[in-house]
Amino acid sequence: MRTRRKGGQWAALAIATGLLFALAGCSGGGDDEDADKSSPSQQDDKGKGGDSSSQDGDGEGEVLAELKGGSDISLTINSAEREEGGFLTLNGEVSNSGGKFWSGVEWKADEKELAEANPSSMAGASLVDKKGKKKYLVLRDTDGRCLCTAFKGGLQGGQTKNWYAQFPAPPKGNDALDFQVGDLPTASITISGE
Repeated sequence: MRTRRKGGQWAALAIATGLLFALAGCSGGGDDEDADKSSPSQQDDKGKGGDSSSQDGDGEGEVLAELKGGSDISLTINSAEREEGGFLTLNGEVSNSGGKFWSGVEWKADEKELAEANPSSMAGASLVDKKGKKKYLVLRDTDGRCLCTAFKGGLQGGQTKNWYAQFPAPPKGNDALDFQVGDLPTASITISGE
C-alpha cells in the first residue's frame, strides 16, 4: 500500500509539472486588447502604432508634415503609403511638450456611436483628396473600432508616442491630400510609394 502511495505521489507531481509547463507555454504575455484589431501591417510593426514611447517609427528622420496645436501638442506625419487592399496608412508621432496631461479625447470621432467605441484615439482624423474632391474618414472594424492608434493613458508632459491611422486610399494619381485631426491646423501631404 505504501509503495502505491509513493507511486501516486510521483504521478501527481509529474502531472502538476506538466501542467505548469503547459501554462507557461500558453501565456504569451503582452497581448493587449488592440493587438487582434490592428491591421496586418501594424501587427508586423508592434510598438510603431502601439503604446510605445520610443521614437523609431517608420521613415525615421523623414517628416511629411508637422502640426502644432493648443495644449503644447505636436503631431508629425512621417509616412503616407498605399497598401494592398485599397487602403492608405499614415504613421507618425504625437508629442506633449507641455507640463499638463493630454488625454487625446479631443481627437475622437464626432459621431456618438463611433466616439463611444473609440475614446481618446485618432478616430476623428480625416483626409481630403484635393483632386477627387472627396473626404475620407479613418477605417473602422465591424465592431466600430477605428483602425488607428488609441491613446490609452494619454500623454504626460514630455512624452512622445507613435501613431498610425488607416484610410480608404484615393485613386492612384490623386496623391495630394489634406490631413486634419482635432484642433490642429490642416496639413498638406503627398502619398509616398505606390
